[in-house]
Amino acid sequence: MALDRVPRKVGIVGYGRLGQSLVSHLLTQGPELGLELVFVWNRDPGRMAGSIPPSLQLQNLATLGERHPDLVVEVAHPKIVQESGAEILRYANLLVGSPSALADQATERQLLEASHRWGHAVFVARGALWGAEDITRLDEAGGLQSLRVTMATHPDGFRLEGPLATMRSTGPRAVLYEGPVRGLCPHAPRNSNTMAAAALAAPSLGFDRVIGVLVADFSLKNMHVVDVELSGPPGPTGQSFAVHTHRENPAEPGAVTGSATVTTFWRSLVGCCQLPSKPGIHLC
Repeated sequence: MALDRVPRKVGIVGYGRLGQSLVSHLLTQGPELGLELVFVWNRDPGRMAGSIPPSLQLQNLATLGERHPDLVVEVAHPKIVQESGAEILRYANLLVGSPSALADQATERQLLEASHRWGHAVFVARGALWGAEDITRLDEAGGLQSLRVTMATHPDGFRLEGPLATMRSTGPRAVLYEGPVRGLCPHAPRNSNTMAAAALAAPSLGFDRVIGVLVADFSLKNMHVVDVELSGPPGPTGQSFAVHTHRENPAEPGAVTGSATVTTFWRSLVGCCQLPSKPGIHLC
């Protein structure tokens, strides 16, 4: 069933694995859902040659307004959100696939200001975060005291920058970082998105109090493992409510994104098209 009688026009920013998957879904399943692909942009335009019709290729991101999109989906790199996110919101709702960009306080502020100025929503894809709605509900009820997200995979699956890029594992399993998510995102922008989504799901803790742990594990050649641990304040008996989820996501060797996460992104895209264009930042 179509989402609406009027087709929703969607633009895709980024044509890596996620972008390719979303484009394929939009071309094959989009019409029956009332979704129309109106452009694809990639930092390297040559990557689109032979697979994206020239009429759908956007050469200059600054001209996206000419395609009149209702939703622009970023699946490229946090820098795109930081550099162009506020301008995109002038023309359309924005689905952020790189929430680590919002660890930068100036970027978050700019997106919020642009969202309210133009009346467009900032949606954030939950990606590999399991139980996002439960975390948010617990946080809103004042029942969340701590939240810790551990991401473990083979070192080949990391795309690290700064000091983390020079670190070398001294054993089969090594903790590369453990601390506030805000401190990790700039140095692991493509490997901290699940943690960033958790920080957004729990605004009472946010990027400064949600703890992220990045682990290099040589045994995880084709797997991403995400552990989410949360607890509430002590109750009348002195005991605390606690939850621990363990997610094993199959992934191709060296891949940044796990297989199940690709499917989740499509559901996020469809889901946010069913939501009103309400200013602010919303997990989807």
